Amino acid sequence: MTTIGVIDHGAGNLVSIAQGLAASGADVRIVDDPSGLTPCDGVVLPGVGATAPAMGRLAAKGLVEPLRNWELPLLGICVGLQVFFETSDEDGARCLGIVPGAVRRLDNSQRLPHIGWNDVRITDDPLFVGIASGTSFYFVHTYAPQPADVGVVIGTTEYGTPFTAAIRSANRVGVQFHPERSGPAGLQVLANFVASCKEESRAA
Repeated sequence: MTTIGVIDHGAGNLVSIAQGLAASGADVRIVDDPSGLTPCDGVVLPGVGATAPAMGRLAAKGLVEPLRNWELPLLGICVGLQVFFETSDEDGARCLGIVPGAVRRLDNSQRLPHIGWNDVRITDDPLFVGIASGTSFYFVHTYAPQPADVGVVIGTTEYGTPFTAAIRSANRVGVQFHPERSGPAGLQVLANFVASCKEESRAA
């Protein structure tokens, strides 16, 4: 069975994410220290709130360097995606720096935070197998990633102006939306991540 670790850093909808992963046949482990990563074939880094407190909680649990060095599949969700990048406009936070780029505030002409369903234009990527481009996902955020390399972008949407909704950089994938709150399409995203972890473990 494929083992997926869900990082518990005190800010994330762990129960719904764990249930979605388990429905796809994963053995789900809640990880709150580096030793918990050892048996995992892949890791999910969820998050709500702000990047600086999220980084502080990861540091307090000794998870910053292990996540920076993690080479197996890694899925970041919302703030969990944002901390992949180098810096954030939110409090000037320094993040993991595992994907070049920064996190920027959304279009100030729109009501913030951005809350609700948006259609996402997706590329042909394993994370979106079985999902049509233009499918709606649920967002709750004020900031979004701006990768240095647009080649890592696998999903975009608009809220006033276009922004990055999903990225892939090697084994690191991330979504700005909440798959655990996005109905069947969101569960398919989680299932696709589990499938990629299973495939990676077989190839190892």
